[in-house]
Amino acid sequence: MRVLQAKLSLVVRSTEIDVNGHVNNAKYLEYLEWGREEWYEQAKLPYEAFLQLGIQTVTVNININYRRECRQGDQLTVITQADKAGRSSYVLRQEIVNARGEVCADALVTSVTMDSDTRKSKPMPERLRTLFPEVDAN
Repeated sequence: MRVLQAKLSLVVRSTEIDVNGHVNNAKYLEYLEWGREEWYEQAKLPYEAFLQLGIQTVTVNININYRRECRQGDQLTVITQADKAGRSSYVLRQEIVNARGEVCADALVTSVTMDSDTRKSKPMPERLRTLFPEVDAN
């Protein structure tokens, strides 16, 4: 197993602000998606690699906690790391942190690997599984 923690830096733009003067809740989900894409890239598993393995990944659950508002011009870091893996599903743990080190949001994102042709769940390929901590059998 290799431990991989990906970090993606971004700056909040004016178009991401809602009528309350802070980042719209839906935008946090987009930031998390960008962070997951960075994690896959750093793991050498871009979309094309999954296609070569005959799989696709789909997000099936996002459990997010909004901890602190983000405002225009804030410098944020999206941190993504592997949490746990099942047969065909896996969970990535993510945080959005501001420049002061405060957690603005944290989330657990569950995805499933599916066969590209049949569109049914398929066991995770070993290339992806090796990125997750081993489950203690005790």
